[in-house]
Amino acid sequence: MTTTISLAPRSHARDTLTDGLLAAALSTVALVWRGRRDSTPAAPLNAISHWLWPRRALHADGPSLRHAATGTVIHVASSMLWAAVYDLIRARRRRPTPLNAMADAAAVTAMAAVVDLQLVPRRLTPGFEHRLSRPSLSLVYGSFAVGLALGGLVALRR
Repeated sequence: MTTTISLAPRSHARDTLTDGLLAAALSTVALVWRGRRDSTPAAPLNAISHWLWPRRALHADGPSLRHAATGTVIHVASSMLWAAVYDLIRARRRRPTPLNAMADAAAVTAMAAVVDLQLVPRRLTPGFEHRLSRPSLSLVYGSFAVGLALGGLVALRR
């Protein structure tokens, strides 16, 4: 009796991990960069931890293990969730191309922004929208989309 092992689930998990980490990394850089411009570098990451500390996190300016580290972990976990959505869409493509990888990344990011900023209860919003200007929010979500798209392009090269 021979056993065959499917590599598809592993490939999907690898793609989600790659896409999620790239999107999280680029958007985290944008959060810190734009935080420096709009308030303080750590403020947007601190604000994400308002899920756990609703009052203090939104007003914390300095880097801290409690707020910045927790906010970063929540941000990466959220990025992984949206990367999984992106990879499900990519897996359904009959002919994946660089162009539709970028279009899919833009669509998933737009969906994430609507869910994050309009649909979820205030307690579950990203929080960084309280510490960043609208142009900065656009750059953060744009960076997220670029990260997803880069992951999709890496997957096409495999």
